[in-house]
Parts: sequence; C-alpha cells; structure tokens
Amino acid sequence: MPATDGVGALFIVFAIGNGLYACWVTQRTSFCSKIFIKALEPVSKFPDLNRPTYWMLGAGFCWMSFWILAVIGALNFYVPPLIIMALVLSLAWTAEVMRNVANLTVSRVISLYYLRGMQSSTQFCFQRALSNNLGSACLGSLFVPAIEALRILARGVMETGIVPAVPAKKSSLTPKTIIHQKFGDKAHYKVEEVQEDTKNGCPGLAIPPKGPCLYRCTLQLPELVVISDTFKRKKDAEQSAAEKALEKLCIHQKEYNPTVEEAWDDLSGRLSYLFATEFLSSLHPLSGHLRASLQREGHLSGCVPISVIVTYDAKISTICKYINPEADSNFLLLMSLVLKAASKLDNLVISVDKQLSLQRRNPILPEIIHALVNQEPRFSESLSIEVIRIPCSVEKTVESLVLNISANGYYVDVIAQELGVTEASKVFITRTIGKASSDMRLYYNTPECLLMDQLSEPLVNLASHDKGSLNVRASYLSGQEVYGDAILAAIGYSWKSTDLFHEDVSLRTYYRLLVNMIPSGVYKLSREAILAAELPVAFTTKSNWRGSFPRDILCTFCRVHRLSEPVFESSMDLPGSRKKLKVESVKKDTNGASIASTCGKSTGSVGDFKCEIKIFSKCQELIMQYSPKESYKKQTDAMQHSALKVISWLNIFLEKPDMSLEMLSSSAEKLGIQFSHDIFFKEFVLCQSVHKFGSTRLQSSKTIDYSCIDQPNNHLDDNRSSICGENSGVTPSNGSLACVSYSISLVTEGEFLKEHIESNEEFEFEIGSEAVISRLEAVITRMSVGQSAFFKMELPPQEFILAAAGDSAATLSLLSSRRCILEYAVTLLQVTEPLEERMEQALFSPSLSKQRVEFAVQHIRESCAASLVDFGCGSGSLLDSLLDYSTSLEKIAGVDISQKGLARAAKTLHPKLNRKLCAEVPSKEIKSVLLYKGSVTIFDSRLYGFDIGTCLEVIEHMEEEDASLFGDVVLSSFCPRILIVSTPNYEYNAILQKSTSSGQEDDPDEKNQPKFRNHDHKFEWTREQFNHWASDLAARHNYDVEYGGVGGVADVEPGFASQIAIFRRRDSSSKNVVLEHHYETIWEWSSDNR
Repeated sequence: MPATDGVGALFIVFAIGNGLYACWVTQRTSFCSKIFIKALEPVSKFPDLNRPTYWMLGAGFCWMSFWILAVIGALNFYVPPLIIMALVLSLAWTAEVMRNVANLTVSRVISLYYLRGMQSSTQFCFQRALSNNLGSACLGSLFVPAIEALRILARGVMETGIVPAVPAKKSSLTPKTIIHQKFGDKAHYKVEEVQEDTKNGCPGLAIPPKGPCLYRCTLQLPELVVISDTFKRKKDAEQSAAEKALEKLCIHQKEYNPTVEEAWDDLSGRLSYLFATEFLSSLHPLSGHLRASLQREGHLSGCVPISVIVTYDAKISTICKYINPEADSNFLLLMSLVLKAASKLDNLVISVDKQLSLQRRNPILPEIIHALVNQEPRFSESLSIEVIRIPCSVEKTVESLVLNISANGYYVDVIAQELGVTEASKVFITRTIGKASSDMRLYYNTPECLLMDQLSEPLVNLASHDKGSLNVRASYLSGQEVYGDAILAAIGYSWKSTDLFHEDVSLRTYYRLLVNMIPSGVYKLSREAILAAELPVAFTTKSNWRGSFPRDILCTFCRVHRLSEPVFESSMDLPGSRKKLKVESVKKDTNGASIASTCGKSTGSVGDFKCEIKIFSKCQELIMQYSPKESYKKQTDAMQHSALKVISWLNIFLEKPDMSLEMLSSSAEKLGIQFSHDIFFKEFVLCQSVHKFGSTRLQSSKTIDYSCIDQPNNHLDDNRSSICGENSGVTPSNGSLACVSYSISLVTEGEFLKEHIESNEEFEFEIGSEAVISRLEAVITRMSVGQSAFFKMELPPQEFILAAAGDSAATLSLLSSRRCILEYAVTLLQVTEPLEERMEQALFSPSLSKQRVEFAVQHIRESCAASLVDFGCGSGSLLDSLLDYSTSLEKIAGVDISQKGLARAAKTLHPKLNRKLCAEVPSKEIKSVLLYKGSVTIFDSRLYGFDIGTCLEVIEHMEEEDASLFGDVVLSSFCPRILIVSTPNYEYNAILQKSTSSGQEDDPDEKNQPKFRNHDHKFEWTREQFNHWASDLAARHNYDVEYGGVGGVADVEPGFASQIAIFRRRDSSSKNVVLEHHYETIWEWSSDNR
C-alpha cells in the first residue's frame, strides 16, 4: 500500500513539526500570559465596558430594518440605480460611524486607566463620543472605507505585476531660462517690495503694524507685460512672472536632457553667445569680466581667462555634465571641455597661445568699447581692498594684504601679480566660501601640468602635480584641491549691478570661517560668544535653548564640508508592539527647504518618537548613521536630541583629529553611531593638518580639593577668582536661566598690556547644560544677582581668540610678543527659575522644596537620627538647608551620579560648615560630611545602616524600572532605619500649570493634557501608582510604610502636590555586610581636620 505509507510518513513529519513548534511556543507562553492578564485587567474594573457595543448593535439593527424597507420601496417604484448605490454607501458609512463610536468609548476608558490611572465612567465616555467626538467619527468614517478600497485595488495591481514605470528624473530648464533663451536682453525684470496688511493689527494705532515683507515682479517683454503674484523671495517672484509669460505666449517648458552631441553643440552655442556684442551690456557676473578685459593692454585686450568663464557661468557647468559627468567635480576637466568647444569656433573665438584664455577673433569696434566704458561706473582713484594670503606651508602664518586696483585695471591681473604669476589666465578660482552673497573666493596658481598641453584630457587629472604643493588650509575651506599660495578675497561682479563689488576680508573673517568648520564653532558664532559659549551637552527644552538648534548646526556643518544634506528619519514606537511606524523622512531641497510629511502630529499622542540620522557624501556614499536608543514624546525633541548626539561626536573628532581609530570607534559605539572608516577619513582627511584646536572644555576627572576655599560675608577667593558685591539671596540653580554681562580681555603677565577681545551686555544660558565654559559656569553658580566676579584663565586655542578679537592684527602681535592670559569680568543680571519651581512658588508659600526640607527635619528630630544619607543629592540643596536647622545629626553623606553637581555642593557646604564650627553660639556639632559619586542603584558598604535616608524628588528622573531597582537596593542592602521618598503627584499638575502662564504647553495637541513638571522627568505617578509601588517595596523587605506629603491637603482632591512615603524598618538588628566600595569619594569634610 504505497499510498498509505506516504500518508503515514506525511503524518509523522506533521507530528514532528508540531512538536518543534510546541517547543518554540512554550518559551513565549509566560510572556503571552502576562500580556493577556494585563489586557484583561480593566475588565473586572469596568463591568459596563461592553454596554456601548450592545447599544450600537441595537441601533444598527433598527437602522438595518429601516434601510431594508427603503431598498424594497426603491426597487418596487423603479428608482434609478444611483439611488440604490447611494443607499448602499449610506449603510456602509453608518455602520462605520457606529463602530467608531463604540471604539472611541472603549479606547478612552482604557487609555485613561493605563496612562493616568483613572477609573472613568463608561457612560460619560459614551456621551462624549456621541457629542464632542461625533464629528470626527463621521468624517473619519467617510475616508476609511475609501482608503481600504484603494489598498485592496493597489494590492491587486501589485500582485498582477501591473506597476507603472517611474521615469528617470530629468533636468528641466526654469521658466526664466526659457524666457532668456527666447528674448535675451529684451526681457526686463523689475522687482518691487510690497507690504501686506496684517490681519491682527490693533485699531486706532497711529502707525499701522507691518506685515511680512513680500516681493512682486513685473516682466516686460516686447509683446506683453506680466505681473507675478507676491512671494517671500525675489527669485520666486521672477520665476512666477516668467512662468505666466510662457503661459500667455503658449510656450511649453521642455525638459533639458541632451545627447552628448547635442551638449557639444549647446556648449559651442553658449560660448558664442557669451562673446556676442549683445551680452556685454547685460547684467551678468561674466559680462563684467568681459567689459573689464577690454581695458587690458596690448595683446591681452579682450582676453578672458577660461577659469573665470567656467566659474561665473553656471550654464556651462550644467552642459558639461551631460558631456562628461565627472566635470561636475573636476575643475580641470571642465576647462578642457570648454577649450575643445572653443576650438570649433575659429571664426569667432580663439585660444590665445600659451594662455588659458579665450578672445574674439574679430575685435569689438572702438566706438562700442568707448560707449561701454562711458556707461561703466568707474572709480576715480585706485581701490584698496584688504585680502588674506594663505601660504601653502602650514608652518607659515596667514597674513593680511592690501590689493591696489587701478581705475582701468582688471582685478584678476592684480591678484595674479600677488601670487607671482604673469597674468590672470594662470589663476584658478574656487567656488564661493561662506555666504553666497559675499562672493568670497580663493584664488590660486594654475598647476603647471595643465599648461603643458591645454587640450590634453589625460592631464586634467592632478596626479602628475606635485602633491607637496597642496595648500591644506585653502583646500579645507573650499572643499576642492588648491595648490600653492592662495588669496582669499571678496571681490567680483554681480547680477544686480555693473559696479565692481568688493568687501574687506580681515584675519578675523578668516579665523571665523575656520571656526565655523566645527559644530561647536557654529554654535559659538550663532551666540556671538566664541570665548564664553560651549556646545551644550544636552537638549533640555526648546524654550531654554539659545543659539542655533542642533538640527540647524548639523545642516550647516554638512554644507560647509560639501556633504549632502543630512537625512532625518523619524519613527514611532507603538505601545504594546515591537513594530515601528515610520512617520517622517526629512531632507532638504535645493533651496534649503525641509521636505517632510505631515502625519507626525496626528500620531504624536500614540507612542514615543525616535529619529535616525544618515549623512551622505556628495557622491551619495553613506558616511555615518545614528540609530538612537532613547525615545521622546515629541517628534521635534527626538530630532534635536539625535542631531545633538551626532554633532557632539563630530566635535570630538574635529577637536582631537589625531585621535586613534580605536578611541573614535569606541566613542561612536557608545552613542549608537556607525560610520564607514574609509569614507569618513576620506571626507575629513585635511582636518588633522588644519584643526589643532583641542577641547575647550575643562577636564574635571580628578578629585576636587576645596581646602583653599574661604568665603567671608561678601568676598570670595577661589584659585584666582573673586566675587564681590552684596548677596541678594537670588542664586542660580540647576535648570534655571542665568542672564549675565561679561567682558573678556587679553592681558600680559604683570598686566602691563591689555587688549579687549569679547564682550556681551546680555548673555543668557541654562545652568547645568554646559552651555558655557565650565570655569565660567562654576563661578556664576556661586554668585547671587547683582554680584560681579573676576577671574583669569589660560589661553584657549589661538584660532578662537583671533576669531573673537575685533583687531586681529593687534591681538596677534600681543600673542606673539609675550605670554598672555585671559581675564574675565562677569556680572549676574537676572535668574529665571525652572518652570517647576515657578509653578510651585506661584501657589505655595513657603515653597514646596522648603516644605520638603522641613518635613525631613521633623522626622530627623523625632527619630533622634545621628547619621543621614541623601540619595541623589545633586547640588546639595537638602544638605545645605539642613545646616540651617538644629538637629541631632553628626554625620551626613550625599550620593549623586553628577560630578559637576557634587562640585557645586562642596563649594556651598564647605564655607557654611566652617562658619558653623566657628560660631560662638554652641550647637550640636556635625563631625563629618562626605560626598560620593555613583549610582543610587548600586550598593556601597560605607553607607550601610544609616539612621535615616532621604530621596526627595529623585526617582522621577529615572526610568520606572530603575526606580523599582533603587527601592529594592536601598531597603535590602543599605538598610536605613528610616527612608523618606518624595515624588510629584501627577494629579496635581493641572492645578500647578494653571497657576502660571508659562505652564502652557508649547504643542497645541497637548494643550488639554497636564504635562510633566520638568523636562527631565521620565514619569510622574498618581497617588494610586505611588502607593502601590511603596506598599510592594515595604512588604518585600520587612518595612512598614506610611504616607504623607506637602502642598495641599490629603483629604481634598487631588491630594498633596508632593507625595511622600516614610519607610520604617521593623527589625532593628544589623547584618553582616560584605565590604564593597563602588563609589568615588569626591569631597570629604571633618571637624577634626579643621
């Protein structure tokens, strides 16, 4: 029976497969059961949860009955089929509305339970779904069936393989270009500024408020006049006018995608047009060079360097790309193609022997030259323009020069003489550096290899050129290879006027360009505080950030390094799912505008956002990719955090370009950055030779020694720092905004000479974000409003000083003549407290923080505690406040993970302890104070068995799982006799945020939802959630727990603003503890050593 044997074998294989599948599924059974139990948890709490579904089913049955009668009646009375179709659609829509109403009701009840811990009324949620949300349900029900139908249709098309081919993107001519090709100089554009009336103006004002600045363009053609719409940019207005003209003339735009032969013909035609007599009078940068070349003497009259032609006429570069795609990145190849095209035009344009110039064979008539010269605005005397010479050797310093250009001279000839060559044809010109409007470019010598054979294409590769003459600094600034000495100048002809445009380029300009090449430099320049500002280490909130945002800094960095615009890809983690929803892919178009989808906001309340960043080279090679681990509630926050991580890592490399590959890879791995080593170092190969900045941040890895600190009433001496003035009592704290005025001067040792470098009348930054140099922030945190401070520092890298100095020459002379230091003078003008404290101060007096301290002091006195440890002490605010009260404490300790916060705590506690020790009034003496650096979730035996432990407003800064771990570690290992834990009550936030206008939410989607009190809070619990956490901890570790709080009344909704749990150990016996020292001692004070 072969068939029977086959069936048996099939059953055996099936049984084995089922067994293997069962083994695989069994491992996930426990996880699935937990998810299932969690999902069924609300069922017992909401017995009427299914009632809205039953109501909708009843309503649907009634509607179906009426609908069937309507259909039968329509059929019997021979109603047209369209009516029947309308009835069918109405049935589908009505059923979808009923389903959505039931879904809205159930989802609102469940979401309030999981997100806020609220047990909402099902009937109330059902009424809200039928009232406030009914319009949304009806509107959504119109689209959902249509979208589903389209999805089914699309799947069918994909399955059958009928997919329309996507045509390759072709380069198209702009409307303005087509108008120019048809009418040439006969087309005149006139752009005027128009003022739009603001709709929100205040009636009765003598001076009406101005609206946004807009532009309108009038295009005059021989046949008609066209007026464009209004636009924010002049270019858009001109293109709009040209587009309207094409419509009226019935001229259709054609895509420009020529063959190689057509491109050669177009290139020849373009050269013929450029050397035509009509082009001389046009407003074009190249026409200015042509007119200036007519003033050259002898055989050079009318000669225009090919480097000038290919630099200032973008059309030629576009055409050459279709002949040879490599011409876009190879300047010499571009020139070679122009020379070949010129060779076909012997009757019009010739190549001058031994020169890389083009000239008309038939000279322009003298009367035309005379008319052009008379029309040309001429300067009576020679121009003196400041430029910068960048020597080829990095050992030589950059210097300032003055170019003297005569009234009838050609400025490129003057630059050629400064470079040591005979005339302009041997000068190469780079692309624009810095702002395009400045026309700042680098001018350098033509490689000799090209002069050997002007038309030989193999020689366009610079491989035969002496690489030793590569100008590293100039190449780094321009993004292309520059050889020999180079001159940085802002001079040339523009589209707007026939005048010669020129600006002075100082040493300060050069060094600011250099500083702008690193991310921290971009931030410093945006704040106009090169010697005071630092790139912050964290993005807290948009309202607290000052200067360019991280995303803008990253885009600027990619532009100055000639990379493609960074790609930002946002995704959203869906709750209860391992899948990610791709929300947005952001790029930049050619005009710098963001291209993004708009679906981010509608889904922002569903899950958390992550933003992935990719950076590509100009050749679209992937250089690096950042995949974040953290997620954020807002899409913009995710994008800014990701951008900050990327630019911080890039800053590490650019400040230390000689860093080993192992260290660079290690730092990238910690941040979640992956990069291609070969491509990365190819793109930034010149950084090691140019950037010798070093990190401007002060390193603080050593143990802090505060033995030298002494603070009388109004004066402080701290390692060459001095603070003077009356103490107003208003001091900056972590998260607050400090506004200061400062002045920085360069002084020689002995203060014989002094040069002002940088100053700022109002400079605002966030304390704790490291937005300024660490020494400056350390001094400011010890000041109060109205006080002034003076201190001196060693010099930062010289490039930063010269970029900040107004008179770079005098500064450079002072730096080279003798040893100098920087002197800082700073005054604290104002302190804006963090939002959390402002909200609390608006409602409570005394403040909640003071009430928490008094609560702790009360339990210290009641328990006669002799030792206290503050878990998460931060800047020591609790420990500092405890010194103002009379208690039984003899030993106090603080633990925190922030060394910077511990440093501030030590600076605050040291003088206060000394004054308390020397006080004439006897008091209970505190014998020792210790500050440890470490995580509160890790045990250290030195803090075992303290009488009382405090953890005030700390756990909400951890992830919830870390907060649970902290509770287990403290109660099972540290074993304090009493533990006091406080955390915000989320239910009180609505009241707090109404008490201050600053508490309004930035995001309109979250306007009706109370937000967390602090941007750094990872969670905030309701009373039920907090009580559940505390009672579970106490039960597991043999502690009793009682509840209290400050701010508010326990029996009045919504309870205390700050909820507190007091854990008391039941067993007073001690246990044997293994010695484990995981904490680092940051500071120690003892009364015996005083």
